[in-house]
Parts: sequence; C-alpha cells; structure tokens
Amino acid sequence: MTTIDFTVLAIYAVAIFGLAQWVSRERDNHAKTTTDYFLAGRSLPWWAIGASLIAANISAEQIIGMSASGYGIGLAIASYEWMAALTLLIVAKFLLPVFLRNGVTTMPNFLEQRFGPVVRTVMAVFWLALYIFVNVTSILWLGSIAVTGVTGIDQMTALIVIAIFALAYQLWGGLKAVALTDIVQVALLIAGGLTIVAISLTRISGVHAVSLSSVGTGFATLLADIPQKFHMILKPGDIGYDKLPGLSVLIGGMWIMNVSYWGFNQYIIQRALAAKSLDEAQKGIAFAAYLKLLMPVIVVLPGLAAVVLAPHLSPSDRAYPEMMKLLPPGLLGLVFAALTAAIIASLAAKINSISTIFTLDVFRPLQPKTSEGDLVRVGRIAAVVATAIGALAAKPLLGGADQAFQFIQEFTGFFTPGIVVIFLLGMFWKKATPAGALTAAIGSVVLSGLFWISANTPYHFLWDLPFMNRVALVFFVALAAAVGVSLIRPVTEERSVITLEGVSFKTGTVFNAAGVGVIVLLVLIYKTFW
Repeated sequence: MTTIDFTVLAIYAVAIFGLAQWVSRERDNHAKTTTDYFLAGRSLPWWAIGASLIAANISAEQIIGMSASGYGIGLAIASYEWMAALTLLIVAKFLLPVFLRNGVTTMPNFLEQRFGPVVRTVMAVFWLALYIFVNVTSILWLGSIAVTGVTGIDQMTALIVIAIFALAYQLWGGLKAVALTDIVQVALLIAGGLTIVAISLTRISGVHAVSLSSVGTGFATLLADIPQKFHMILKPGDIGYDKLPGLSVLIGGMWIMNVSYWGFNQYIIQRALAAKSLDEAQKGIAFAAYLKLLMPVIVVLPGLAAVVLAPHLSPSDRAYPEMMKLLPPGLLGLVFAALTAAIIASLAAKINSISTIFTLDVFRPLQPKTSEGDLVRVGRIAAVVATAIGALAAKPLLGGADQAFQFIQEFTGFFTPGIVVIFLLGMFWKKATPAGALTAAIGSVVLSGLFWISANTPYHFLWDLPFMNRVALVFFVALAAAVGVSLIRPVTEERSVITLEGVSFKTGTVFNAAGVGVIVLLVLIYKTFW
C-alpha cells in the first residue's frame, strides 16, 4: 500500500467512527436504557435493517473464507448465499411475526417465555461460547490475514488493531451505532467488491482498460478455462462433495443451517427485533434477500478468478488478498477500506449481541434489581471481555485451518440441529416440554461431536457422512428425541406465555412482489449453473 492508500483508509476510519458516535447520540439528560443500547430503541427503518443484516453477516469469514472455498471447491459454495435469500423470506413471513407479537428481546428470552429459565440459561451459554470461540475468532483471524496480506504488517498486530477498533466503534452507542452506519458500510462493501471483480476479470480477458466488454470477456474466458468450477450441484467424486453433497444444498442439511442462522441467531434477528414495526422489518428482510443474491459475485467470484490468475496458492485463504494486489494505488485503499468495513461491521455486530445475551439473559436474572444504567455498563464490560478472549483464542483455533469458512460451518453445525428443533417445537407444538428442549440441545452437540470424532480419528465407529448430511441426520434424531421425551414427561401445568393468538402471517404487497422476484432469480441461477 502507498501513502494515498493509507490516507483513504484513515479517512474511512475517522469518518465511520465519528458517524457511529453521532447517530447514537442521546437527547439532553436522557440516559441509555437497555432498550436503547441493545435494541436501538425499537426504531430501525427498513433500509437500516436490510443493510445491517448483510453487514452483520458478510465479514472476513465470507469475503476471505468463501473466496477460499470458491478457489478450492468452486461456485457450489455460493449455495450458502443464494439459498439464504429464500430462507430470509421464510423467516420474515413465518417466524418474525411470532417474535414481535410476543415482545421477544433476545433468543434466550423467547426460550425463557416458552420453556423456563433453565433452557434459557443453557442456550445462552451455548450461544456465548459459539459467538466468542467460532464467530469472533474467525472474523479476527481472517480479517488479520487480509490486513497482513495487503499492508505487510505483523498479523497479530493487525488482529489487535481490528479488535480494538470494532470494540470502540460500538461500545458507546450499542446497536444503534452499528445499524445506522451499516448502510454506509454495505455500500462501500458492494462498491469495493465489484471493483475487484471487474479488475480481476479484465486481467483474465487480457485487456488493460476496465469496461463492460472486458469484464464480460473475462467471465466467458474464466467459464471456458475452469468449467468444472461452475457446477452448483456437486456429484460424488467432485472436489468439495464431502462439504456440499449434491441435492442436500437444496433439500437437506443446508436448510437446517440457514433457518438456524437467519431465524434464531441473536446477532442476525436482533436487527429485525429492533424494527419500528413488523411491516418495516419484513421490508428490510426482503431488501437483505436481494443483497444476498448479489453476494456471491463479490465473495466467490474473486476466488474463481484466482484459480486462473494465481493457480498455486496455499493456503486457499490467500485467494482474495492476492486479487487485491491487482489494484492500483488509491483504488487499493478504497477496496481495502471496503474489506475493513465488512470486518468491523460484522465484528461489532457479534460483540454487541454477546453483550446483549450476557447482560439480559445471564447477568440480569442473577441480579434482577440492577438499574438500567448499570446493566448498560455491564454490557460494555462484557463486550470488552469477549473481544479479549476472542483475540487470544483466534490463533490457537484457526492458525492451522486451510479453509476457515468450513471450520465455521463445521462447528456451528454442532449446535444448529438442536436449536432449530427447540424453536420450531416451541413455536408450533404446544406439547413440547423443557425436558424435551434440553434433550434436543444437548443431544445435538453430543451426537455431532461423536460424528466429528469418528471422522477425525482412526476409529470410525459411526458412518462417515458429508457434513451437511450429518446436520440433517442429527436434526431428525434430535427432533425425535425431543418429541419422545416431551410425550413421556409431559408438564403438569401450562408454563408457556408464548402465544400465536393475534399473529398474522399475511404479508404486504411490496414484500410479496419482492419474494416472487427472489424465487424467479433463484430458479434462473440454478438452471444456468446446475
């Protein structure tokens, strides 16, 4: 990077930090409450919700990690993004109305209302462990790889700088500071991502000047040179089939992963829970669905281009930083700022949700008389501690991973089958009991762990299933166990305060039209790259 690149980056850092503090300022003599800090005062408009959903989702693990998987596996990895667009529509239509009707503030809060405090506490601890040791560590590690690859500074130094900036960025303002600046972050991410795609495809075309013609020629050349990388549905024997096993990406375990992530994941659904209204939240989610359709162009295509332009990379996580090296001075600073924006926005979202769950679902039940102001302070302390733990754990957990995105999916998959079982039964089956919910949660982790141990040791005592098929199998086992335990040990009295009375699953014209558009585009994509 040159002086002008560092100047562009510095301008971005100062501007986004200042904007975050400005949008989250409070009126005179108004102290922040937990609703202000953790739910942005329930005042978010649709555009902020949609942009913030994507900013919370797209970070180093997507940009660096999915480019690496695109390099190693191919376009098939884009199913995580494209199927997520359809999942978002389902979440908006069938799950969000239940959450908002019942005044849910966090995912553990829903579980407390439905199953009681024990289930809430167990799942809160699960989520805290997952967010800190998988999400925060992966963002810090992959983000530091990108920063080091472009700037040449020491990776641990880069990791610490990212952690401190993301923490400071949201520490005072909470969710409002994150969500209301995410439209800027996402705009920069899209502009920067499309820039690197255009330049890399132009380089493949053999032309120096970027134009629509050179980009089109480059894509056609890429498609002709590596046609094996452009299959969405992999077959047995294909590279990556063990992670993306054929039709399972359309009708199998990926649905479990997506519904858990987009429907029952605190740092995602927290944005929709902070909406002005249900209609506003649904419009925001539809906006996010269209942004998800665009994401593979930004996060997978650079990895595919790297197969031609840098064919012998190791590890694969170097694919995106290698493509960034094609950028001229000034433009490199802009694209690097876009990558940094994605890292910071997503990390800040995770940190804020960790502090939300710890404060509202772990600390407040233990200290119910704590004032609103003290709870906000507890949340800030929790954010600092979680960030420090994530920074310390990043290298030991991810230092030897070749495709860190797959590490994230693998270990998130320990929890997701049980989470989906608990929430679906909790929302739509009145006979589900706390004992059944705990059976699903604990059984999901234990059974997934046994499959993982079996696959990674010489003693193969269980079937050697592709990861996604394992998720589906564990889901059905956990579902059967939860139903069985609930029927064997029914509750003697009604304890749930979750209700479907007054819940309307009818959606507006704008949302319905947007949903039809998403479905049509998905059919065209999969028909083209089957």
